[in-house]
Amino acid sequence: MIDITKGVEFLNSYTELTEEHVQLLLEISEFKTVKAGTQLIKMNEVPTKVYMIFSGQIRCYMITESGKEYNKSFYLPISVIGHLTALIDKKPSSFVFETLSDCEVFEMNYCKFIEKSKNDIALKNLYIKVIEKFYGFYENRLIELISLNATDRYLELRKQIPEVDKIIPQYHIASYLGITPVQLSRIRKKLDLV
Repeated sequence: MIDITKGVEFLNSYTELTEEHVQLLLEISEFKTVKAGTQLIKMNEVPTKVYMIFSGQIRCYMITESGKEYNKSFYLPISVIGHLTALIDKKPSSFVFETLSDCEVFEMNYCKFIEKSKNDIALKNLYIKVIEKFYGFYENRLIELISLNATDRYLELRKQIPEVDKIIPQYHIASYLGITPVQLSRIRKKLDLV
């Protein structure tokens, strides 16, 4: 079993949780070690879980009708992940959340969390803060896609994930940036990173 201290500290950065709250969250969660290539959330399936990642890397991507994959985001420890819209609306996921490496995660039942948070202000505040964080992340990502060129998007990604080139395959990075692997190679060469 892993040390959950960092996870508790992460959640406390959103709202102050008591030991009782932590125990409650543990009761509706399950610790899992998952292999690289595991789809935690599958496209076209209705998700019921959210995850907190303690080790490893996870990508979120969509697949077009022609079978092309587009990476939407990458998640590193410690992050909370889930397809929020699909969870809230109880609809099939538009995305796949897949482990890029072996990962240690807490898998939490979303409906049980919502039920517990109805009568608990700290859990309700935690939920609101997590949603605000998700919204801020997606808003910033949209601004990057609209206002930055590929080189600047790559540099921004390197700021967010300094070791990105070591832990995420180049073709996934290229997809995230909306360019081809060849274009990414040219950008890296131009920046003298190869």
